[in-house]
Formats: sequence, structure tokens, C-alpha cells
Amino acid sequence: MIRPKLLLRLIRINWILVNHGLDEIVLNTHLFRSIRFLAYLSPYYWLHKKPDSRAVRIRQALEDLGPVYVKFGQALSTRRDLLPEDISDELVKLQDRVPPFSSDTARRIIEKELGISIDEAFAQFDAEPMASASVAQVHGAVLHTGEQVVVKVLRPDIEDRIHSDMGLIYELARLAERFWADARRLRPMEVVAEFERTTLDELDLVREAANAAKIRRNFEGSELIYIPEIHWPLTKQKVMVMERIHGIPVGEIDQLRAAGADFKLLAERGVEIFFTQVFRDNFFHADMHPGNIFVDPPARYVAIDFGIVGSLSISDQHYLAENFLAFFNRDYRKVAEMHVESGWVPRTTRIEEFESAIRSVCEPIFEKPLKDISFGQLLLRLFQTARRFDMNVQPQLVLLQKTLLNIEGLGRQLYPELDLWQTAKPFLEQWFHERMGPKAKITKLLKQFPEFAEQFPEVPGLIYKALDNAANASHQAELHTKELALLREQMDENNRRTLWVLLLSAALVSAAVLLQ
Repeated sequence: MIRPKLLLRLIRINWILVNHGLDEIVLNTHLFRSIRFLAYLSPYYWLHKKPDSRAVRIRQALEDLGPVYVKFGQALSTRRDLLPEDISDELVKLQDRVPPFSSDTARRIIEKELGISIDEAFAQFDAEPMASASVAQVHGAVLHTGEQVVVKVLRPDIEDRIHSDMGLIYELARLAERFWADARRLRPMEVVAEFERTTLDELDLVREAANAAKIRRNFEGSELIYIPEIHWPLTKQKVMVMERIHGIPVGEIDQLRAAGADFKLLAERGVEIFFTQVFRDNFFHADMHPGNIFVDPPARYVAIDFGIVGSLSISDQHYLAENFLAFFNRDYRKVAEMHVESGWVPRTTRIEEFESAIRSVCEPIFEKPLKDISFGQLLLRLFQTARRFDMNVQPQLVLLQKTLLNIEGLGRQLYPELDLWQTAKPFLEQWFHERMGPKAKITKLLKQFPEFAEQFPEVPGLIYKALDNAANASHQAELHTKELALLREQMDENNRRTLWVLLLSAALVSAAVLLQ
């Protein structure tokens, strides 16, 4: 039974959808297709004008529905293999900006979390927020030591709102699995679960601070990117205090040009940062949109907002690297084999047929000048082609795909001549050499040697125990065989006795009949 609060929320959602003219989309689904003619009998259908395209109306509806739906729309915008192109392009425009909550509320949350007053924590605290998003807002402040910092504060009651909205999104996913033919391949419940996990992770600012600290260590002293320092004594679950950075937003091209930014180097470093995080560190910033990236001219990035991060299993890392290199080398059979071997498409898939389909997508693209090739668009075309072969959505790769598209988009905005292929290929080849080459295997063996050496004195005992167990097992097997033989003899003897009893009984019955 639906709770009253949930029912009211569902009614409001339906009202927003109808108000934006999205009733036509709902009625076109398999569930309502048989009764959609009833809509034509409604005066509202004829009087309500729909001047905007369906994509614009979907974006506007998501913005009216609230923060969780905006975030879900942003996540879907990176999955162009799931959506029509016009809707994907429009969802990219979703802005995660909402009106700020009062500074008094922010102060109360900070003081409750820290257990001290604002004046004790900061020498100066700016009442006017610097920025306000769906999950938190940010205030400027100065520590008593004179350091400039930013204070990130979670919105009040945001967790209850997110749990409520996620419940409804799960219901929509269940309906999709029941009434949508493509649902088995797209696995909507798993996609929603992945979205829920990343969204709920953003509600723990201690986790975000730990993510920032880890990436800061990974790039300590690097010329590629700078990560602000966390002030741990003033960081709690709902409050995070970090070093205040000064840079130019990566989307402000005119400001960057005036400051003497090296656009080519910035674009190439963006690609290098992505592949370094994914393959060297296996820990990557998965929310690298322009609002979270700044530039320290001429060519150093500064990143903020580490609520969403990603990592891959060793097998996924290996398969991805091999796929990338196979693409670069036009080895389409290898790409097809990797998809089957990794389980991304069914093992019953015919390799030759899948290889041919991949070639038909890639070859026309490779004939273009390198500057006109979009690796992100190539991946999307491949995903769309793979739908014919029942390719399952890989929820663990959603964040990676989103991040790659963000990086390539940023790179081409800064330097349209960016050659992602030539920038990435040497890095991947070096990674493979370091991970799979002879030197890597020797290094791995040397790392494991102390463990082997520690266990070496126990080896003779283990060998003796193994041989003793084998001997005992052999003895037990011999006894078991003898027992089976005796049991078989006993059964044969019983069978013979039973047969003689039956024959004797038959003879007695026959004799009795003859004597009558």
C-alpha cells in the first residue's frame, strides 16, 4: 500500500508531467497504449499548447521536479546509448543550481556539527553563500590562523527528500522492467541502484573529504592538477572545510586567453589526468564538469567537489585498456573478442558477425581527419550497435563513460584540434608494458618474495601433511571399496535367497492347485 506522503509526491509528479505536455510520452508506453485514445476526448489535450520540443519539455519537467531528478537527468545525459539524440543533447543543459537556504540555518548546522560556535571556529564567516547546489552550499571563511577556506554545508532535510524521491525512481524502474522490451538488456534497477549509491555518497562530507585527500596524495607535487587541502578538525558528516583556491573557471575561455593559458597543453593534460586516474591510480574524479574545474594559468588544473568518485576492478581495467588499444590499432576482432570474454555480450555471439558490425561503425570514422574524430561519440555509436547483440549495460562503467565524455568535451572546448587518440595511445602502451611486461612480472615476484620466505619454514610440514592426507585418503578409499564389495556380495546373496523363496512359493502353490 502506498503511503500518503508518497502518494502526494506521485500526484505532484504527474501534475508536473502533464503541465509540461508529457502526457503524450506516457500514453505512448506499452502500458497505456491501448487506452491512449481516451486522451483525445479531454478538452485539456486540445487547449493546452506545446510550443517547445519534447526534449525541452522533459528538461523543464526535471528541473521543476527537484534536485534528485535534475541529478538523474544529468546522469542519463551521458548515456546516449539509452536515449534519443535530441533528448540527450537537451539533458546536458540541466543546471544543478537551486536557491540558497538561509545563512542562519547554515550557522546552526555548522555549530551543531562542530560542537562550537561560529566565532570559535572561524575568525570570519561570510553570510552570503558563494554557490548553492542541490545537495549543499558553500560559504567563504577565514581561520584564526589567517588561512582562507571554504565551508561546505549540507542542505537541511536533504537526506529524507532524496530517500523519498529515490523510492519513486525505483518504482519507475520496476515498471520499466515489467513493460519495456529493452529493460532486460538495459537493467534499469541496477542503473538506478548505481545512481542511488553515488547520490547518497554525496551526503557524507567526511567521505568526500577522504576522496579529496586521496586524490591530493596521488598528485602531490604534480604540474598537472592541484587538489585543495582538507582541514580535518573542522570536517564532519554535514560540514567540510577546505583550502580556498583561486583560479579561472575552465569554461571562461576569454578570461583564460587574457591570462595567457596554454590551451593545447591544457587539453592534452586533461586527457593525461583522466587516464592516470583510471589506470595508474584506479581512483578517478567522476564529476569533472566545468563547474568543478578551474585553471591556474598557464596550464595547471585545480579540481573541487569530490563527492562522486569511481574505481574499477582489475579485470575491468584490463579489458578496457585492451579495448582502447585495439580501437587505436583497428583490431576489430580483438574488440569483439574482448566484449565476449568480459561477458559484456553473450558468449553465444558470433565473433565474425560482431566484428563486422564494429568495423562498419569504426572504418568511416577513421577515414576522417584526426581532429574531427570524437572518441566519446565513437563509443556511443558502438554501444548503439551492440544493442543488436544483446549487450548488457555495465553499471560499473557508467561513471567512467560519463567522465570520459566530460574530459573530451572540455578538451575540445579548450583546443578543438585535440587528438585524443595520439594523446592516450602512448599512455596505454606504457601502462600495458608496466603491468604486463617481463619487468612487471619480476617486480611482482620480488614483492611477494617476503611472504614466500615467511612461509618457507612451514613448507616441509605442509608437504608431509599433504602426503599423509593423501595416504589416509588412499587408505580410506581402499576401505570404502572393500565395504562396497562386501555390501554388493550381501545384496547378491539376498537376491539369490529371495529368488529361491519365490520359486519355492510358486511350487507350493502349484502343488496345492494340482492336489485339489
